[in-house]
Amino acid sequence: MARYRMKPVEIEAVQYGLAEYSDTPWEVRGGEIPQWLQDAAREGIVVPEFRSEDYWYLKIRTREGEMYASPDDWIVRGVQGELYPVRPEAFSAAYEAVAPDA
Repeated sequence: MARYRMKPVEIEAVQYGLAEYSDTPWEVRGGEIPQWLQDAAREGIVVPEFRSEDYWYLKIRTREGEMYASPDDWIVRGVQGELYPVRPEAFSAAYEAVAPDA
């Protein structure tokens, strides 16, 4: 059987913050909300939802349908600009940080 390796690709990502009992769903860890996420919210691709568990979630319209980012999930922007949520365990298994451009 043939074997294959995934090509190394750099993506952009931000970790969704914990917005418990918050007036705003827009909390991310380690900095400001990236422009691409702000644009996606303005275009209705990402829509906040408050759930009965007293937390904000983000509903993300993906190519595979609607998916939800829970607190601590990563929101990944792929190579073609597509957005999707990734659980923290899967994110750390698949991605590693890259040094910023000098």
